[in-house]
Amino acid sequence: MREWNTVSVIGMGYIGLPTCALLASRGISVIGVDTNRNVVDSVNRGEVHIVEPDLDGLVQKVVSNGKVRATTESEPADAFIIAVPTPITGDHQPDIRYVLDATRGIAPHLRKGNLVILESTSPVGTTRQVSELLGELRPDLTFPHAAGDDSDVFVAYSPERVLPGRVLTELVQNDRSVGGLSPRSSELGASLYAGFVRGAIIQTTAETAELVKLSENAFRDVNIAFANELAAVCEKLDIDVWSVIDLANRHPRVSILQPGPGVGGHCIAVDPYFIIAAAHDETPLMQAARRVNSKRPHRVVAAVVELASGINRPVIACLGLAFKADIDDLRESPAVEIVELLAEKKIGRIIASEPNIDALPDAIARLGVEFRDPLSAIDAANIVVLLVDHRQFAMIDAAALGTRKLLDTRGLWTWRQKRRNTGRMD
Repeated sequence: MREWNTVSVIGMGYIGLPTCALLASRGISVIGVDTNRNVVDSVNRGEVHIVEPDLDGLVQKVVSNGKVRATTESEPADAFIIAVPTPITGDHQPDIRYVLDATRGIAPHLRKGNLVILESTSPVGTTRQVSELLGELRPDLTFPHAAGDDSDVFVAYSPERVLPGRVLTELVQNDRSVGGLSPRSSELGASLYAGFVRGAIIQTTAETAELVKLSENAFRDVNIAFANELAAVCEKLDIDVWSVIDLANRHPRVSILQPGPGVGGHCIAVDPYFIIAAAHDETPLMQAARRVNSKRPHRVVAAVVELASGINRPVIACLGLAFKADIDDLRESPAVEIVELLAEKKIGRIIASEPNIDALPDAIARLGVEFRDPLSAIDAANIVVLLVDHRQFAMIDAAALGTRKLLDTRGLWTWRQKRRNTGRMD
């Protein structure tokens, strides 16, 4: 196995920073690169800018022992891991500008024997595009898209598959695919990850690894869409969706997911579009799932408007803004969209509560939305909308809501708490 002395991680966000910390905890010197000076400064102080269990202590340790250093500019290293955002445009097309910018940033520092790994979720063919761009920028070196195993620099793709709130654990324990643009690229990529990954490391092609990542999240999006569509059916038929799902899941081969206010995050709400953009006519199911999940926030808003119609001065407490429970990540969050839509409709006073952030994002704050702790928000409201099932909300007894009107999009109080209280929870 090759020894890696210095690794540079480009992008210190929800994946890049934990990856920096894990590599450094194995004795590798890590250079973290980010264009955000505030992020760089906080990391160099041993602080974290994201909410993730156990990450703060690990970052503090590896920074204090000199194994992690952050900077805004790329530097020479043995291996480079690109972990920058890959959003979509307004018309749902993949936007890989940050990947290409990172590629341009590392190009001047490459030398023979280096390894470049793209981790960012990307359309099929992006890894090859990175290699081709490097070839244009560094004609003095050869790259695997043209030279295969005889190249000077090796290039591979290896996506993460982690659950926010369990990132450190799952980066280590989950299986990982490493897709190289040549067999040697795959081998070297697997060698790097073997330093901290305990799950199986499977070598494949770059294009296969790219599509595997997209397929995983498109699969989840389709399954969530089924749950959300079933919830819409139950709303129309006046049937408790939570009871339907609970009983259906007692079938040995049925496992329906829980419905919610929509789909958010940097993966599930985005990745299907990467496949759809590449093969539009072949993806009617994925497109339908995206429509179902994208419309879900609007259905929630319509339900809140109906609840508010009989109240003289509606005060609406919206509990949760993150895209899932017990994290601070608001990217593509349906809860944020719902609060924005409610505020824009001006149907009443809107109060938002999100225990994992210190202040409202500007997009919501400028609409006049108030920011309060959960109990204060509930106390001031006559309508409560549960959008995220944070553990802080689960600790609140549903009886504390009193006579307030409730829309529980996660079944936290209307179903799960009731099941626990009756001892019937599976």
